[in-house]
Amino acid sequence: MRCDLHAHTVHSDGSFTPEELVALAKKENIIVALTDHNTVSGLADFIAQAQRQGVTAVGGVELSTQQDGREFHLLGLFVEPKYYARVEQLCLDYHELKRKSNIQLIERLREAGYSVDFDEVVKMNVKGRANRAHIAAKLIEGGYFATIGEAFDKVLDEKCGYYTPPKRISLPDAIRFLREIKAVPVLAHPLKEISPEALERLLPELKEAGLVAMETMHSSYDDEKIAVSKAIAEKFGLLESGGSDFHGTIKPGVNLGVGKGNLCIDEAVYRALLEYKKNM
Repeated sequence: MRCDLHAHTVHSDGSFTPEELVALAKKENIIVALTDHNTVSGLADFIAQAQRQGVTAVGGVELSTQQDGREFHLLGLFVEPKYYARVEQLCLDYHELKRKSNIQLIERLREAGYSVDFDEVVKMNVKGRANRAHIAAKLIEGGYFATIGEAFDKVLDEKCGYYTPPKRISLPDAIRFLREIKAVPVLAHPLKEISPEALERLLPELKEAGLVAMETMHSSYDDEKIAVSKAIAEKFGLLESGGSDFHGTIKPGVNLGVGKGNLCIDEAVYRALLEYKKNM
């Protein structure tokens, strides 16, 4: 059996509901984790539906963090229901800062001639918590760009000058928070953000904070990055994790369980992380 420990729904920037994600996991016969960005609001429905459908499901979250002036994403796997409120409380301030950042971004885009409406963008998320992927989708809908990647490269990346990121929790503090609530901290797709050399310089501090695992398998990784990631994880005594980073139609071509066709994450990856969780 295979697993996919990184997926999103309409509760952040995916197009599937939690129930639809479970149905797809059942169809594909895989173990699945829901890791919406900075919220656990979809987990109750996700877990309940998985139990009804006989799907092995992992409740999680993907936290937006910062370290050394860069954005990093941190997954928390096996989040227990009794801690949902604490996760939502942690993210409240971030969501307000993110909202203001989005308003500023859209204002700058409009000044540059891009017709994007903030009210239309926030309607794309069930809680009105939009992010740049939603703005990219509207830009594509308006005919300005062909893909989300192009939208980010041309206007939505911080280096383009339109986007000012909101302040985020530090990566070590986020790791410590997840350990406090007995979730398993997993560094998400680090080689998307930094080089292998920079990752190796960063990991001692993250290990000290309580990092347990890192994604060594991700849709954005080629065979070389997967091999390098696995070697780094072994070197630093980290468990492996992996996932497609599935967003449904928001990221076409990235499919649950297989990513861009380059993923086959064995159930043993899930079992090792579950065993760690049981011993926390």
